[in-house]
Amino acid sequence: MLPSSILPTRRRFLAQSGLGFGSLALASMLQDEARAAAEANPLALRPSLFAPKAKSVIWLFMTGAPSQVDTWDYKPELQKRHGQPLPGSDAKTGFFTTSGKILKSPFEWKQHGKSGSWVSGIFPHLSRHVDKMAFIHSMHLQANNHAPASMELMCGSNQPGRPAAGAWLTYGLGAENQNLPAYVVMHERRPRGDDQIWSAGFLPKTFQALALDARRGGVIDNLDRSVSQTASQQRSTLDLLRDLNQQHAQSRSPQTDLAARINSFELAYRMQTAAPEAMDIASESDATKKLYGVDNKTCEVFAKQCLTARRLVERGVRFVQIFAGKNAGGDGAVDDVPWDGHSNIETNHRSCGAATDQPAAALLEDLEARGLLDETLVIWGGEFGRTSDSQGSVGRDHNPNGFTIWMAGGGVKGGVHHGATDEFGYRAVENKVHVNDLHATLLHLMGLDHERLTYRHNGRDYRLTDLGGKVITEILA
Repeated sequence: MLPSSILPTRRRFLAQSGLGFGSLALASMLQDEARAAAEANPLALRPSLFAPKAKSVIWLFMTGAPSQVDTWDYKPELQKRHGQPLPGSDAKTGFFTTSGKILKSPFEWKQHGKSGSWVSGIFPHLSRHVDKMAFIHSMHLQANNHAPASMELMCGSNQPGRPAAGAWLTYGLGAENQNLPAYVVMHERRPRGDDQIWSAGFLPKTFQALALDARRGGVIDNLDRSVSQTASQQRSTLDLLRDLNQQHAQSRSPQTDLAARINSFELAYRMQTAAPEAMDIASESDATKKLYGVDNKTCEVFAKQCLTARRLVERGVRFVQIFAGKNAGGDGAVDDVPWDGHSNIETNHRSCGAATDQPAAALLEDLEARGLLDETLVIWGGEFGRTSDSQGSVGRDHNPNGFTIWMAGGGVKGGVHHGATDEFGYRAVENKVHVNDLHATLLHLMGLDHERLTYRHNGRDYRLTDLGGKVITEILA
């Protein structure tokens, strides 16, 4: 038993504990204020956990899955041993059945830049920028078909209903520009997996992407005010609608969908002026439009999307994703999976390269010229790779066991190559990178800790990287 001389009296206890009680009260007040602010405006700008390297992300999603051994992962053994049995091949690696015989790359390969990076001949424009790129050659995931693999790459899981990376970033950081959406998706054809690839999942719908369809000219549906309504009438209508919704919400438990709906009306109102200006590429110089290939029928759609992406991040949009549309060569590939070279990898990839190469290269060049590349993370890649053995005689099947993604700008080293596939490019074998690692790195570059960015749903805390993920420090600048 302690001597009475050192036992705290009630007065001493209260005096010594006062500061602690005050700190607890202050923390509770700050938490309540933060919660109230988030409810009032879920897209309010929120500070990152530490100094970010990047402010925005542009993800160039090569829908349909480019072949790593025909784009960025040069394998001389394929050329030497064409037609021979592929060691360790599995005919069921992909979605169909493969021959088990090695298929060489039909393209000419050359080394480029100070880094001496090998690049396929289908990228004459992008090859000039290899010293800006950090190549990850050891990507791998579980799913071997387009929809679940695309969900896994973007949401960290191939189960429908999970939030995509762009939604997580919007939830974690809010919106830089309150007059534009923080998360924008552009597509020419709805890819396999559809909205699930860019869904907000179980996050409040406030963090859902704005999807723009190139077939509709990239216009935003239902944005313009009715011709029968004046600006003041519209404002009065929105004020009344907001008041009624808030009265409804106050008498009930918190309803995230209702809060999201209220905020979506207000954001749409503010976007009526800001969005048309942001997406008006006609105001760009002729030189800029020529740089992107806006006047080139082969790549005009992707060119307009890449140029729009630059304009959006320039105006504070947090996350822009472009799903590459159809290939240019009419080689029989299904429109919504343009890089899907099952029947003929050469004609398929030549046309897809022609449709995306110039605009993607122009995006890097334009961002750098405007001083934006250092704060904009550009990501290029598809949902998986392709087999090193043939499907049929000159096609390649799906391959989730090893593929390449590159990143540029936004805090990554240029001209570096991380990880490796085996000598045939068939499987990732060195410094293997899972999608959870890619996401952890993305969040880190944006100033967020992937283990602390969580959301409670159905009784457990979820995160983009779920139970895995580590930052790929080797590619950080």
